[in-house]
Amino acid sequence: MSDITSPPAARQKRNTIVLVLAQALLGAQMPMIFTIGGLAGQMLASNPCFATLPLSLIVLGSVLSAQPMSEFMAAYGRRAGFILANAAGAAGAAVAAYALYIGSFPVFMMGSFLTGIYMSAQGFYRFAATDTATPEFQPKAISYVMAGGLVAAIIGPQLVKVTSQAMLVPFMATYLVIIAINALGPFLFAFLDIPAPGRRKKHEHHEGRTRRELLRDPVIVVAMICGMVSYALMNLVMTSTPLAVVGCGFEQGDAANIVSAHVLAMYLPSFFTGYLISWFGKEVIVGVGLVILAASGAVALTGVELDKFYLALVLLGVGWNFGFIGSTAMLASAHAPSERGHVQGMNDFIVFGGVFLASLSSGGLMNCSGAGNTQAGWQAVNLAMLPFLTLAGAALIWLVMRPKETR
Repeated sequence: MSDITSPPAARQKRNTIVLVLAQALLGAQMPMIFTIGGLAGQMLASNPCFATLPLSLIVLGSVLSAQPMSEFMAAYGRRAGFILANAAGAAGAAVAAYALYIGSFPVFMMGSFLTGIYMSAQGFYRFAATDTATPEFQPKAISYVMAGGLVAAIIGPQLVKVTSQAMLVPFMATYLVIIAINALGPFLFAFLDIPAPGRRKKHEHHEGRTRRELLRDPVIVVAMICGMVSYALMNLVMTSTPLAVVGCGFEQGDAANIVSAHVLAMYLPSFFTGYLISWFGKEVIVGVGLVILAASGAVALTGVELDKFYLALVLLGVGWNFGFIGSTAMLASAHAPSERGHVQGMNDFIVFGGVFLASLSSGGLMNCSGAGNTQAGWQAVNLAMLPFLTLAGAALIWLVMRPKETR
């Protein structure tokens, strides 16, 4: 389908609506997968220390596909990239369902890796919202798209409750539903109105700064650090949460409800985060997000009662929202349109690289520290947040203290 050429105001509104719907409907698969992925991995893995490895493979797939996906979209357009990612998401769910059927942990990890390609593309929804938006509307467009995750937070865990035990093989029905969710993608993205930039010919040079020059820009570097830390720490704790909740004697339904509350907290503030950024500035909102993430870890360290799981995970979600949306807005304002492919690809490679390392560490910290004691493992996961929050906070303070003309 050829790109529609709507007037600028109508185009930015149309694209925002399409991307909000994509985040809400297609994005529901991610809370579904992160709710059951560790539990399914624990069921299939021969060693419980590897329970969260499939979730790490999702993030690895996202890391490795971030730059190629960004360049693909720069050449062929957002619509083509998003539809390609839906195909990968459906394939990943199909492979995971088959792995559950035959009881194969390695095959399950292959499906998880393919799912990471979809996860990478979903991360570009927020950037796509800025492609046709005015500079004034950009923070709000990012915020609205991220708010679409609020619906995903409701739909995803509820679908898990209905489907996780619906078939003889646990969790298999959940992955079959995820295939159907991805099938909606091509119909939804047919309404996306972002002109494809077209491929550059071999003799044409990339306009704008090189990657090395971009990485010397203080705003870009600090935005990447804060985005990576916000997302990585959120993933570190969220990945371990179902294991910790069930390991402390609560039900799988409790774990699903806590993840649901967490994802609601991730996206509900998005209705006003863009306005807060406009009023107080990007750096302030990122700083507040880092403080809230620290508060989440502090609450989690006080005990393993159900109410403390809820409070810690709600704070974790709000902290992620402020830190990640604020750093995304920082990044979007720090580069030219011609640098979009390089900057966004590098950013998501770095961000999801940190998320991969966090998710890889999560299972080991949770299951293999403290002599296998669940409470000790949960404390280890939350204590691991401290050095990274210190790094991001120091980087943000360094940026704010620099004279404006050097930023």
